[in-house]
Amino acid sequence: MEIVRTPDERFAELADYPFEPHYREWQGMRLHHLDERPEPSPDGPDAPVMLLLHGEPSWSYLYRRWIPRLVDAGFRCVAADLPGFGRSDKPTDDEWYVVERHMEAIRALVDELDLRRVHLVVQDWAGPIGLRVLCDQPDRFERVFIFNTWLHHADMVYGDGIRWWRQAALDPAQLGGDMPTGRIVAGSMRRPGHDVEALTAAYDAPFTGPESKAGARRFPFCIPFGEPEAGNAVDQERCFHQLPNLGVPIHLAFGDADMVFTFDWAERWHAQLPGSTLDRIEGAGHFVQDDAADDCVDIVLRYSLG
Repeated sequence: MEIVRTPDERFAELADYPFEPHYREWQGMRLHHLDERPEPSPDGPDAPVMLLLHGEPSWSYLYRRWIPRLVDAGFRCVAADLPGFGRSDKPTDDEWYVVERHMEAIRALVDELDLRRVHLVVQDWAGPIGLRVLCDQPDRFERVFIFNTWLHHADMVYGDGIRWWRQAALDPAQLGGDMPTGRIVAGSMRRPGHDVEALTAAYDAPFTGPESKAGARRFPFCIPFGEPEAGNAVDQERCFHQLPNLGVPIHLAFGDADMVFTFDWAERWHAQLPGSTLDRIEGAGHFVQDDAADDCVDIVLRYSLG
């Protein structure tokens, strides 16, 4: 299997991402995660963990403004880069990327670090990936925060936004000839005040050329209404029906300016999850963790700290 390893210097100018990298070997490649801990560092299995997962085409940079606040509140923060993203190695074969492999990578991280008392945070493709790990190992998890994502099921109504995104992503000409990762993330911001040029550079940093973007290209292909096998539609539906019965507190918080996973969808899902909570993050777009970082962390800490 051919892979691309992003040179370290691509990340050197990200002054707002000062975290020490951590690497592990998985299936012949090097995968990256952050592991930031309070001082003094909590020891033993009782230390609470925030497991911060990203989707496509983002990476752990998405949580750069979350981590200091969460660590200050006493949480160990583990933020993973999926295979093909961030500082993780990037297989160059588009067809290597299926949702099940990403789930296996995250499950291996949870097992190898023996993470317990986990507060799980998911958004975008991290929903189908992370919620599958939760459903398969619920005893490791204390709480879950669901931001602007979904789980496929038979009654899922895919709106115009996500259908347009899949169609555009499958036709590179519609996106300027390549998957413009930085422009996609920066262009999704809906609140004012962002440095769009800096955001574009940061979300482009992991990718050195078209061969390194196989994972970013592949995710839209895997949306289950188009490719149910690659998108792991069967397990997504299982998790959709299993999630309400896990006994894990569930908190939904959606940016209401997201045209892909709308607030209407959040309200429907909330109604199907007895005992869940729902917060509306006004004026925030799809990558709500970056668009409204402080609002998101306020929500997480409010429920996590009681």
